[in-house]
Amino acid sequence: MKKLENKIIFPCGISMKNAFMLAPLTNTQSHENGCLSDDEFNWLTLRSKGGFGMTMSCASHVQSIGKGFPGQLGIYDDMHIDGLKRLTDQIKSFDSLAVAQLHHAGMRSPEEIIGERPVCPSSDDETNSRELSLDEVKRLRDDFIFAAIRAKKSGYDGVEIHGAHGYILCQFLSSTINKREDEYGGSLDNRSRIILEIINGIRQECGKKFLLGVRLSPERFGMKLDEIKSICKKIISMQKIDFIDMSLWDCFKYPDNFSKEDPNLEKIMNPEKIEKNLKKTLLEHFTDLDFKNVLLTVAGNIRTGKDVHKIIGAGVDFAAIGRAAIVHHDFPKKVLNNPAFEPLNLPVSKAHLKNEGVSDKFIEYLRFFKGFVE
Repeated sequence: MKKLENKIIFPCGISMKNAFMLAPLTNTQSHENGCLSDDEFNWLTLRSKGGFGMTMSCASHVQSIGKGFPGQLGIYDDMHIDGLKRLTDQIKSFDSLAVAQLHHAGMRSPEEIIGERPVCPSSDDETNSRELSLDEVKRLRDDFIFAAIRAKKSGYDGVEIHGAHGYILCQFLSSTINKREDEYGGSLDNRSRIILEIINGIRQECGKKFLLGVRLSPERFGMKLDEIKSICKKIISMQKIDFIDMSLWDCFKYPDNFSKEDPNLEKIMNPEKIEKNLKKTLLEHFTDLDFKNVLLTVAGNIRTGKDVHKIIGAGVDFAAIGRAAIVHHDFPKKVLNNPAFEPLNLPVSKAHLKNEGVSDKFIEYLRFFKGFVE
């Protein structure tokens, strides 16, 4: 059985000291021009000090028009490099891998923040988003690749491509959002084309020894479970990435429309498919895939030591820890010392969060989540 303290070796040759990754968490702590703030520096480096084998910075936007929230850490301009070097140097001083998540919010970019209409694979009246031209799609692809090059220059060990949560690459994947009629729309092959081109470009420009992952989510925002599983298989077969990060919202639940207690289940699915899918949680849908040499991490309701052991025992290679890492900066150390460790019950006090390296700005953001802060 895998042990949480065992070293993990990625296909690119980079090793990680344990099975704990700090999940990329929106925190609104940096400067409005995308430059690193002391608050975000302290938040991330304290988690590295707390024992995380990988420290991932959240949603660094690759274009200024792709900004998704206030105080977002940027990676779209060379002016960001000095701050990012300072960050990666400190993260790595604690023997933690420094990884940047590359992001573009697309139609989820608030117009009042970016100062113009947001962009989307196809125009969207609800968000007042305009459709990207074909040249702009290719520029978007290239800017993800340029951001990875910038990350490497900044000292990051690798990057994760954010293709989840309804952001722009997820928008391309969605058949309900993406209505394009060119090579980036229509079939699943076309809708996933931009992600595959970004993967190929980053691997070519950053080399074989640069850590490369992709985040996907199988539900919400127009995502279909079977399509995401097909995309996973295609990405794995490329043999260009090191890990897939599945954001499952809740690892232990059954897929949407597959509740065992749903009395209407037979009305929406044939009996054979019901039987097949009722037996699988979201986690099992992905641990059952053949990942070959690509590693798997998952996020979603992993809050206790028992949860971590459960997913690792189910075949996940390392755990992406979110809320528990906010409440306890040293969650990995606590779980390694006590496999049954349980974090403090929510809500927690502002004073406790301050002691855990959470700034006033981040605390105000956390108040949007009912029951998190006292």
